[in-house]
Amino acid sequence: MKLLYIHNPNAGHGRADKQLPEVEAAFTKRGVDFHLCRTDYPEHAIALVREMDLSSFDGVVAAGGDGTLFEVLNGYFQNPVDKKPPLGILPVGTGNAAVRDMNLDRDHWEEAVDIIVAGKTRKVDAGRFTTHGQTYYFMNILGLGFVADVTATAKKLKVFGNTSYTLGVLYQTLRLPQHQLTITIDGETLKRKNLFVEVSNTRYTSNFLMAPQAEIDDGFLDITLANNLSRRRLLKVFPKVFTGEHVHEPEVEVFKAKSIKIETTPAKVLTPDGELLGITPLEIDCLKQAVEVFWG
Repeated sequence: MKLLYIHNPNAGHGRADKQLPEVEAAFTKRGVDFHLCRTDYPEHAIALVREMDLSSFDGVVAAGGDGTLFEVLNGYFQNPVDKKPPLGILPVGTGNAAVRDMNLDRDHWEEAVDIIVAGKTRKVDAGRFTTHGQTYYFMNILGLGFVADVTATAKKLKVFGNTSYTLGVLYQTLRLPQHQLTITIDGETLKRKNLFVEVSNTRYTSNFLMAPQAEIDDGFLDITLANNLSRRRLLKVFPKVFTGEHVHEPEVEVFKAKSIKIETTPAKVLTPDGELLGITPLEIDCLKQAVEVFWG
């Protein structure tokens, strides 16, 4: 087996780089040959994967957090090779929400190595979105509104790990900016006074069970709308996001969709897979089982 190994040395506040010798030893022990590419700047992984001859590899590994996976996925889709090798995910970043559906986290990276080496794969969905003429792909989630504001705050508090998102929620609750939302879900248009929109391909956002009914290979994206929440209600509803019980609250609506159009007033920044990229309006669609992933 020969792997293209995309390594983000800054993932997990530099922890990924400290773990690299252990990871290299783990792959070598299992008889795996790999071509190591270190990322040097934001979006470098996109360019690395886009420009590589993927036909000469048996797999492409994203070693980092959800942001690293986002970049690798976008380079993967931009690569011109017709038959692409499977993607492998090595969770060594701060946020590793995408692999929680595989029962993995950053403390079990060696299990992820075993999954990749075993070679068993699963075809999973990907989200595709277009914002102001630019098209991108996501594996985990795309959010806007309160959740994007929380992400922006959490990025400043990454030293606290996943707790940074909880701290971001508490800080943004003090501000609680809401917006006018027009969302079209498979042709049906709704208008709401909205706090946030989360479009999920997997169940978790950070350590929040945002979309408990999401399935990564069903051909649908799961939409969570939180509408017109007061601070008091938000503080009551928020703890339920850890267990997925928030979906039963009257201010929360959930949908499944293949295609989505979103407009907001004012324009809102987007957060695909924990990154801050793009603004409304946008269009999103689900690419059913478009990506082959090493899966245990």
